[in-house]
Amino acid sequence: MLSMLTKVRDRLDQMGVEPKPVNTEARPIFPTREEEQGYAKLFDPKVEEANRYGQKIDLLDLTEGAFDPGRSMMINENPSVGDNPNRNKQHGFHFTADNCIGCHACEAACSEKNENPAHIAFRSVGYVEGGTYPDYKRMNISMACNHCDDPVCLKGCPTKAYTKHVEYGAVLQDPETCFGCGYCTWVCPYNAPQLDPIEGQVSKCNMCVDRLEVGLKPACVSACLGNALNFGVIENTPENREQVETQIPGFPDPSITHPNIRFQQTKTLPEEMTRTDVAPLKYHKTEDGSYRSVVDEKAGIARSWNLKRLSSRENPLVIFTLATQAVIGAFALLFLGPVFAPEAFGGLERSGVTYPLLFTLIFLQGGGLFLSTLHLGKPMRFYRGFNNLRWSPVSREALGIAMFFAGLCGYTFVSLVNEWLQWSMLSALADFAAVFALVAAVIGLYFMHRIYRIKARPFWNHWQVLTSFFGTTLSAGGMLFGLFAAAAYGLTGQHVASLISLVAGVALLGLLAEGLGLICHAKYLNTEQGEGAAAHYVQWTTFGKTYLARNMMLGFSALLALTLFLWEPNSWLMATVAVLTCLLMTAALVAGRALFYVLVIPTTMPGAFFWKNKGFEEHARDVGLANMPQVGVVPDLH
Repeated sequence: MLSMLTKVRDRLDQMGVEPKPVNTEARPIFPTREEEQGYAKLFDPKVEEANRYGQKIDLLDLTEGAFDPGRSMMINENPSVGDNPNRNKQHGFHFTADNCIGCHACEAACSEKNENPAHIAFRSVGYVEGGTYPDYKRMNISMACNHCDDPVCLKGCPTKAYTKHVEYGAVLQDPETCFGCGYCTWVCPYNAPQLDPIEGQVSKCNMCVDRLEVGLKPACVSACLGNALNFGVIENTPENREQVETQIPGFPDPSITHPNIRFQQTKTLPEEMTRTDVAPLKYHKTEDGSYRSVVDEKAGIARSWNLKRLSSRENPLVIFTLATQAVIGAFALLFLGPVFAPEAFGGLERSGVTYPLLFTLIFLQGGGLFLSTLHLGKPMRFYRGFNNLRWSPVSREALGIAMFFAGLCGYTFVSLVNEWLQWSMLSALADFAAVFALVAAVIGLYFMHRIYRIKARPFWNHWQVLTSFFGTTLSAGGMLFGLFAAAAYGLTGQHVASLISLVAGVALLGLLAEGLGLICHAKYLNTEQGEGAAAHYVQWTTFGKTYLARNMMLGFSALLALTLFLWEPNSWLMATVAVLTCLLMTAALVAGRALFYVLVIPTTMPGAFFWKNKGFEEHARDVGLANMPQVGVVPDLH
């Protein structure tokens, strides 16, 4: 809401419209108390010129053009401006791990101020622990949004719901602009944006800018019992502190976003610190004293199927991505096949396969797009997905696929009309629509892959995603086209062997591309550490049998496709091999895409309590605790 009000105010200023006077007494920025304690008040007598990443701390120096340093943030529609001399400097949190006692007062104060429901927490406390009796140690970590120099949530959000403000350097998010895709929750390494499955929108820490405007620190800082949290201009060392470090055991790589949080942790910790949640991760001390994440084999090495757990909230995306890639591949074969292989594809017109296939492609693509909107928290706001074409791969993918769908529909309609009119102009227009659709499809597929190249999700951040998506386009597209062509050729009595052989070759290329990517991906993860390697460990154990079955089905599918490509047996044997190839390929692609979504482990902070711990969430669903609102676990409603 704060960022939206600021945008509106800026727009009014540009138009020269004076806002109506507001009754500031009825709408205070934030109600303060006369007995407010000194530790709750902002105090930064010294400010550095730049932070350790080279970013200027005075944000006015980074603004383009003229900017009014006394601009109102219009908090609660109040035009008043705070008198903090450092109002336009980058602020941030300071966390002293030595002092944190894990009381969760910061969580409670934050949720109370923001009126959050039980299942939403902008700030949360987790912990890591290690050592052996009697020298057993635990380190608590309190974490919220870090209002980064390079906020990946802002760049990733397709609706432009995020704004990086000159005032205090706050990264604010407008829930009313958000349509609940949840992509910001994927790209953020700190689990700061919170997707509410009931409201269908994201919200997050707003740095308590209403408190800052009246000279008070954020609510979480003021409520901290152990004096572990502090707040002020970034790089300043708080009173009675000696460290302003950028990392702490369990904290993700700060180079991803350059977060505005600093740490102090002076007590000696063990060589290894473990997480108390179910994530198969622990933290190992390196030679330079920092800690890196490594695999923790909590679940042992036994392999299981866990087929039920393949189902997830991302099921609509499994269907959407597979359907889109299959449709693009089939349409490319339908349009380009006669151009590059006229002998094999010469009977398409006589077979009558063209229009049934085109209408099927339109139906599948339309259904996939419909499912992708149902994945949103607020499906009726789907049109906002094009708002951030400058930065968001989600916006670019949405535009590319939408243009492909428009080209597909245009080609079908113009071609159908031309069946009656036989105008050369319409034929040229149909060809233009087809080329437009294919170019848009390539763009859409590329940015569909870019969506998953996320540093905060190392399991996805590999070129294997590209080979998988384009490989599936060839394999699934070839399979879909081949099924229609074989049926149509068979009904008209045409010789189908050469066409099936060529289509099998296309599918084989797709399977080989996917297999090569998977092999290189597994090899890469076996030599890595951290969340990517942990996801691969889960792949080999929790889903080990499913993973091996998927790989075997891909291998057999490739062998059968190679057989169809090289050998032209009699019709019934070819049909049997082709059907078996399609069944194995479909099962392999669906299982692989489902694994792609359920395996990823983000670089989030350790979560030990309630909904922050996936193990507790699964337990709550199994025993019925999830039906109790006060537990803080809610069903995935969208």
